[in-house]
Order: sequence, then C-alpha cells, then structure tokens
Amino acid sequence: MATATVSTATMPITTVEHPLRNPNYRLWLIGGTISLLGDQFYFVALPWLVLQQTGSAVAMGAIMMAGAIPRALLMLMGGAVSDRMSPRKIMMATATARTVCVTVIGVLVWVRVLRTWELYALAFAFGVADAFAVPAQTAYMPSLLKREQLVAASSASQSTAQITTIVGPVPAGFVIKTLGVAWAFFVDAISFLFIVGALWKLPDPPKSQTARKAMLHSIAEGIAYVGNDVPLRSLMLLVTILNFCIAGPVSIGLAYLTKTRFGSPADYGILISAVAAGSLLGALLAGVWKIRQRGVMILLVSLALGVCLGSIGLLGKVWSIASVLLIMGAAAGMVNIHIGAWIMQRIDVAVRGRVASVLMLASFGITPISLAVAGFLVAWSLKLMFLLAGGLMVLAAAGAALQKPVREIE
Repeated sequence: MATATVSTATMPITTVEHPLRNPNYRLWLIGGTISLLGDQFYFVALPWLVLQQTGSAVAMGAIMMAGAIPRALLMLMGGAVSDRMSPRKIMMATATARTVCVTVIGVLVWVRVLRTWELYALAFAFGVADAFAVPAQTAYMPSLLKREQLVAASSASQSTAQITTIVGPVPAGFVIKTLGVAWAFFVDAISFLFIVGALWKLPDPPKSQTARKAMLHSIAEGIAYVGNDVPLRSLMLLVTILNFCIAGPVSIGLAYLTKTRFGSPADYGILISAVAAGSLLGALLAGVWKIRQRGVMILLVSLALGVCLGSIGLLGKVWSIASVLLIMGAAAGMVNIHIGAWIMQRIDVAVRGRVASVLMLASFGITPISLAVAGFLVAWSLKLMFLLAGGLMVLAAAGAALQKPVREIE
C-alpha cells in the first residue's frame, strides 16, 4: 500500500496552461481585438459613404464584389506565399497597406474630393490584402501555442471577435453622426497600428525545412494534400455546402424578410444581433465543453442548423425568428471553433498556409454564388428559399454521416 502511495505521488501531473497565460498569444489577441474593433468602424462607414456618394444599392453590391473577386482568386496564392515566407511579416505588410488605404480615403472624404472609383479601389485593395492575410493568420497562430491549447485559443479569439461585432457598430455610428464619415476611417487606420505593433514584437514562426518549389506546384501540393486526406476532404465538402446554404439566405433573406414583413430596420438589427450573440455564446461554450467525438457533434449541429434555417420562413414574429437565429449562431459558433482547431491540429506545419487557403476558398468562393441563387429564389418565394436551403443542409449532413472517416473525427 505504501509503495502504491509513493508511486502515485511521484507520477507526473500534466496540466494544459490556458493560452491567455502565454504572453505572446496575449499580445497577439489584444492587438488583433483592437484592430477588429476598428474594422467595425470601416464596416459601418463604407456602406454609409457609398449611399451618400451614389444613393444606389447596386453600387454597394458592386463595390462589395470588387473586394470579393480578388479575395477568391488570390486565396490559394496567399496560402502558398504564407508557407514560403514569414506569415508574421505578411500580416505586417497587409496591415500597413490597409492603414495607408483607409487613411487616404479618410483624407479624401475630409477634403471632399472623393470619387466613387476610389471606393472600388479601396475594396479591391482590401480583397487582395485578405487573400494573403487570412491564410497567414491561420498559419501563424498555432506557432505561438501548444497543440493542446488550440481549442481554447480559438474560442478566445472567436469570442473577442464576436464581442467587437456586437459592441463596435454603436460607437461607429455615433462617431459618423457627430464627427463625420472621415473620422470612422481614421479610427480604423489607428486600430491597424495596434496589430502592426503587436506583430513587430512577436517572434517569427520556425522556418519550414522543405525545399521551395514553383508557385503553381506549391499551390497544387496544398490542393492535393486536402484531396488525399479523406476526413479533411469530406469535411471541406460539408462546410462548403453549409456555407452555400447559409450565406445567401441569411444575408439577403433576412433583410428582405424584415423589410417586407416588418418594415423596420430596427427589427433587422435585432436579428443580426441575435446571430452575433449566439456566435459569442457558442465560442465561449466551445472553450469549456470538451468534446471527444467531434465528428458526431459536427453532423448533429449541421442537421440542427438545417432544421432551424428551414423554419425561419414559417415563423411570423420577430422574437421567434431571433430565437432561432440565436440558436443557429450558438451552434455554428461552437462547431466553427472545433473544426478550425481540428484542422490546425491535423495538418502539417509545412503546408498549413496552403491547406488553410484551400479551405477558405471553399467559403469565400461559394459566397457570391450563394448570394446570386438566394436573390433569384427570394424573388420567387421567400418561404421556399428558406425551406430549400434548410433541406439541402439536412441532406448534406445525412450524406456526410454515411462517411465513416467523418463520424470518427476526434
């Protein structure tokens, strides 16, 4: 008995330190959160400015497409570059470029010489920056942490991002109303300096030992890596279908529903806030709820999302729709954390940026198609659009459930 006691006492106890105790991750999170908060000023100011300049919703959509096209076209290249170069330096360069762009726009608005084509140029520049910065960010963060800390770190990052989405638009609107649109762009420019400063102090990730190859060959390796990994490939297909079903119906369907059924922009704000609040709840839940069978969880959440999305067109009250959206946001927020963490834990460091870019291309690339299809279906029948989108999600979840590698994702 004594021997057993001594043996137990001498056994090492391993505990996983929370990522917020890591000074490098903490610095990264603070700088990124301030930058994201500044982005909310940009997201409020840009559509307001476009409507001031043109008075056209069509122009607003066209300017958004000016950012979406380079983001989709260059995403694979951005992933390849982040595997060949320091992702930290890529993010510093893109954040610096964004700072210059929004400062220039702010000055042009301030002196009242802004023309519409310059807004197209701004959106295009941000799209290019996203194509390189997003894969670099995905490749860089795991280098600051241990593998066991990635779920908690993803939860913390996603939670702070959702908080900025909830609290940022109100002060942005106040600044625009009291000081003018130009100051919203100036605030965004200042916020970028915080992430640049954080990255300046953070270390570069370990250099990859793999030999450099031609750009196209490097991109092809990233695509082949996803194609050869059955669970990863199946999960990417499922996520692509889910994004297709959600992006258009939520972006276009909710706006059209509130305008035609309730006639109140305040109601639209309530619905959007419900999604954001749910996403925050889901991100926080993912950080504390340890799930062993991630594959089963992903499938069940996908099924629930399909049922919830299909029910929106059948509901007639703002608060009933908001409640469904809150549940959808929480489910999607939780599953996004676990999918992202599983991918970061699974893929090799040498191809992390390229694989991330392939997966992100599935999201960014499908969005314009989803918007177009949703616009067509809304003109036909709003209720049918939500039912079709929800039904397709249920079928996608059922099809993925037939794949054993997906069910066995840990």
